[in-house]
Amino acid sequence: MTQLTYDQIDQTILDSLNPPKKSYWGIVAILLLGVLIGAASWVYQIFVGIGVGGQNNPVAWGTYLINFVFWVGIAHSGTLISAILHLFRAGWRNPIARASETMTVFAVCIAGLFPFIHLGRVWMVHYMLPIPTQRLLWPNFVSPLMFDVIAISTYLIVSSLFWYTGLLPDLAVMRDRSTGTRHKIFKFLSLGWTGTHEQWRHYSRGYLFFAALATPLVISVHSVVSWDFALGITPGWHTTIFAPYFVAGAIHSGLAMVMILMIPLRKIFNYQKFITQDVLENVAKTIVFTGLIVGFAYVTEYFIAWYSQNIVEMESFRWRATGEYRWGFFIMVLFNTLFPMLFIFKKIRRTIPLLFGICLLVNVGMWFERFVIIVGGVAHGFSPHAWGLYAPTLVEYGIMLGSFCLFFFLFILFVKHLPSISMTEMKETIGKGALDHRA
Repeated sequence: MTQLTYDQIDQTILDSLNPPKKSYWGIVAILLLGVLIGAASWVYQIFVGIGVGGQNNPVAWGTYLINFVFWVGIAHSGTLISAILHLFRAGWRNPIARASETMTVFAVCIAGLFPFIHLGRVWMVHYMLPIPTQRLLWPNFVSPLMFDVIAISTYLIVSSLFWYTGLLPDLAVMRDRSTGTRHKIFKFLSLGWTGTHEQWRHYSRGYLFFAALATPLVISVHSVVSWDFALGITPGWHTTIFAPYFVAGAIHSGLAMVMILMIPLRKIFNYQKFITQDVLENVAKTIVFTGLIVGFAYVTEYFIAWYSQNIVEMESFRWRATGEYRWGFFIMVLFNTLFPMLFIFKKIRRTIPLLFGICLLVNVGMWFERFVIIVGGVAHGFSPHAWGLYAPTLVEYGIMLGSFCLFFFLFILFVKHLPSISMTEMKETIGKGALDHRA
């Protein structure tokens, strides 16, 4: 077993920042096209009106809210993965920490776009801001929706600081190995980092502080998002299990998204020495654990509905499983609970294509979980005369496509301009037997 040296770690990671090939620009062009389709769909909605979406009575919330909750979940899980595992000193998190933190920053920005999209008349957004006006209009700070704004804004600030703090030593390495304009840019971004003992001491304490701050913040923020539903009286929403239910689902989908991002990078940038089979296997084991929690939450929901003997509640959950949207329900159950259980078998969790495919299905399942909760709740409420179905329009599909393309577009730009794996944290594993040449 031959351990990697500091220089080998630096060189391998910095090699990923070399000028890209033509295939890279092809992927960038395809993703940019998807972003433009999403932007064009949004502009069309602004000029024509929110009615071009599939929202109706009673389904006033469609894919816009589904995507908002989905991206908020992805965003929360990234920092949670990095922060909690850092507090527990899990060495296998080091290769995936940077990707999860970056994923957080991009996902929360995309999630923040959907309230503007759903607003319709986006030019009126200034009325939501707590600024003095002659109309004496103020946001309702008692509203849970306002809690969302405050909580997510706070989380964006803390997660960005957490992400940037971890980048500082790597930015200094890039500063020392670059020339010209790049040297000036990285000199500015590295904030005068020289690697003195005093700086490392403050860095370690600061990073630990942000990790300790981010952990309860993430849990509280996603709990606030769940309270938007739980505080309503809609059947299927009015339950106290939503807070841990949403947090567990966020971690579940976030772990799967990290795998979707890192498995291709592992192959493209020759990161096999860093992202070893053991690292991937540990993530797969964690997905099994979170999948069990999510499955337990599904069973608990139905148990509570049955135990309450509330006719409306029982009918609501019966309709989810047997009504017009039963296909979404079964996708949710199969993709989020049963398929991840395949990782119990060592051969499956150590087979890269199967690992990638199941993680992809988990994210599809988490999207449909939001669909079942949001659409399944309001489409089949208290009053039978108000029941109605919902189907997304081309405009909604375009905006949804644009959001996913924007996420991957930002990430693919990131991996070619900044280290996608933390050089600092990989160096910390030297001497602990965590790094070797076995992939």
